Amino acid sequence: MKNIVIVITLILSFTLLNKDIFAQKKNKNKDKELDKVSVIVEGLGCPFCAFGLEKKFKEIKGIKDINIEMETGEMTFAVPNSLELSMDAIGEQVTKAGYTPVEVNITRADGSTETTVKADDETPAEAEEGEIKMTLFAVSGNCGMCKARIEKTAKDVEGVVNAVWDQETKDLTLEFNADKVDVELVRSKIAASGHDTGEFKASQEVYESLPPCCMYDRD
Repeated sequence: MKNIVIVITLILSFTLLNKDIFAQKKNKNKDKELDKVSVIVEGLGCPFCAFGLEKKFKEIKGIKDINIEMETGEMTFAVPNSLELSMDAIGEQVTKAGYTPVEVNITRADGSTETTVKADDETPAEAEEGEIKMTLFAVSGNCGMCKARIEKTAKDVEGVVNAVWDQETKDLTLEFNADKVDVELVRSKIAASGHDTGEFKASQEVYESLPPCCMYDRD
């Protein structure tokens, strides 16, 4: 009887050991099937900003291990290799969240790597001909998310060379092709995105749709 008990115990132990080994191998294989992604994001100003960015990326099926470092602006995560998530798709997801992707690095499951870095701002082709002017005007806002939204809205206007919003002074410095850009149009578009620019006011509906950290005090 004792021998039977010993044999059964050995069989159970061997079975459990094999299951554990199989589970470890399975987990390792899963890890090998994951692409590891690192993104440097410009415009993160507060924990709510990070939450909004994370929420946007959680739309990606199978994403895991999301981590965001506020000090460096680096976000890391892993996705199934089967998704074949592209550099452009990652950048677009960051942009949809209201930020600017500065650098994207992907380590594929097979060990290969891909990297893209945002090029330094250059004078666009439409600004090569015509007088380049600079102006400065106040734009209401609070945080890094506001900065990203304001600057992107301004830069999307054809003929704008560069736009930099100062979070402390609340001033936007605008460089533009005077032959192509109406500054009043830029101001109205920024207001339409949710940020007051002097006499151009964001609608109450758009203002109230801003994330809580972006809801600046209105006169």
